[in-house]
Amino acid sequence: MRLKVLLPFQVFAEKSDVTRIVAETAEGSFGLLPQRLDCVAPVAPGILTYETVAEGEVYVAVDEGVLVKTGAEVLVSVRNAIGGADLGKLREAVERDFLNLDERERSVRSVLAKLESGFVRRFMEFRRE
Repeated sequence: MRLKVLLPFQVFAEKSDVTRIVAETAEGSFGLLPQRLDCVAPVAPGILTYETVAEGEVYVAVDEGVLVKTGAEVLVSVRNAIGGADLGKLREAVERDFLNLDERERSVRSVLAKLESGFVRRFMEFRRE
């Protein structure tokens, strides 16, 4: 298989001769082998594992995104990714960086929603005058 890990503004990794891939979703982990049928799956923040003959097993911490398998091509499009050899440190990075980011995003979205509703309310008051 050919694997591409895509970030919003760059290609994080591009590997060929990948023998297997394991990704995490909200429902749990699932594996891809070369003969698996085409599929699409949402990727949850976690560890993406892939194996090549040359490199062996490689771990990549990924943020949420989507995985698409078509034929021998596997595209994983995520917001952020961190490569590394130490699995424990990658798991810490996922917990520290990706899961906490979601909390910050929720906070920012809440503030933006309040600003937008205040703007709409004032605009409607302005139109009535």
